[in-house]
Formats: sequence, C-alpha cells, structure tokens
Amino acid sequence: MGIFDIIGPVMVGPSSSHTAGAVRIGLFCHRLLGRTPSGVVIGLHGSFAATGEGHGTPLALLAGLLGLAPDDERIPHAAELATESGLAYRFEDEDLGEVHPNSVHIHLESEEAQLDVYGSSTGGARIDIWNIDGFAISLDGEFPTLLFVYPDRSGTVAVVSAILANAAINIATMKVHRTTRGGQALMAVQLDEEPSEGVLESLRHLPHFQQVRFIPALGFGG
Repeated sequence: MGIFDIIGPVMVGPSSSHTAGAVRIGLFCHRLLGRTPSGVVIGLHGSFAATGEGHGTPLALLAGLLGLAPDDERIPHAAELATESGLAYRFEDEDLGEVHPNSVHIHLESEEAQLDVYGSSTGGARIDIWNIDGFAISLDGEFPTLLFVYPDRSGTVAVVSAILANAAINIATMKVHRTTRGGQALMAVQLDEEPSEGVLESLRHLPHFQQVRFIPALGFGG
C-alpha cells in the first residue's frame, strides 16, 4: 500500500477516479503525442459515460489532453482552454466490452500522426493504459517510458538494452508485444530515470524503427 492509497492524490476534485484519474489518462495521451492534439474523439465507457458529467470527467480528460496536471486550478475551464488552443473535440458513448467501468477510448489527431489510446482509471488517480493502436499493453504512467514500433526481428531488444546500459539507465520493466511472428511489434520500456536527449537521439536513429516515443512520468500533481 502506498501513500496515495491512504490520503489520496493532490488534485482538483471531486473524484480521484472520475476526475484525477481522467486527467492523468488525458495527460498520458498528451505526452505520448508530444503535444496538444489538433483533434480528438473521446469515447466514454461504463461509469465514465453514465456519471462522468457530474464528476467532471469530460473536463478532466480535456485538461489532461491540454497538458494540465491533476492539481491544476484551470481544470474546470478546460473546455474554454481547448477552444482557445484550437483543439477540436467530440464526446460520445462507446461500449468497450468487458473492461473496467471507468474506461475511455481516445482517438488523437495531429499533423504528424493519428493514435488510438484505451485506458482506465482504476481508483486513487491510478490509471491503466491497456491498448495503443491495437497493441495490448499495460502502462500506469508512473515511470518514464519508451515506446518503440518496429518490424518484429531478432536482436532489437538487445540493441535497445545495450544503449540504455551504456548510459547507466536501469530498466524497470520491458514488455514486447507483436501482431504475429515477423509482423509489427511494440516494445514498452519503463525506466528508473529519464534518458538524456543524447540517448533519445541515439534510439531515434536506430534503423528499422518506425516510431520512437518518450513519455515522461506523469506524477500525481503539479
């Protein structure tokens, strides 16, 4: 049990799951994309759809997508901020199947990329990002994280591990997911510390990688 299980996160309320957790899902998407998206379609599932409006869930998701933290006092004004920033958004109800009731599907668009992210707010502001672009995954945003998309081939994990080891960066967890043998693969590497820009550039210039994304740890407040 951690401290946040006892006293809760630093946040703008009213709910750690429907508000603070929703902000952190949106913030994960913001950091995954590397900026505020130009457009989003947000599919609310279960309790997020049924009771989210009363708990401020739509505003919380928008706030995170704008890069705001769970304790930012501007969260209640996220709709106005989204309009000012040029973020086009639409909410809809979506049945995501047998998943956590506080779940959401966010389709992100920017000039450079489109991404589909599925996540759940599991309580106490904790989140589980469980699918990115069709890859089953499980990320909580509590570690600095590297994501790689590449054609599945031998030796890829070793090359990434060697670069991180040479930089004295410890790997907390590493998971590899692939569509089929020899198909598309996604590697998620959670780290004990943030890599330098030089390390990130070395990783981005490796051959065969189609995407290399870095997501800083989210934290629970400003």
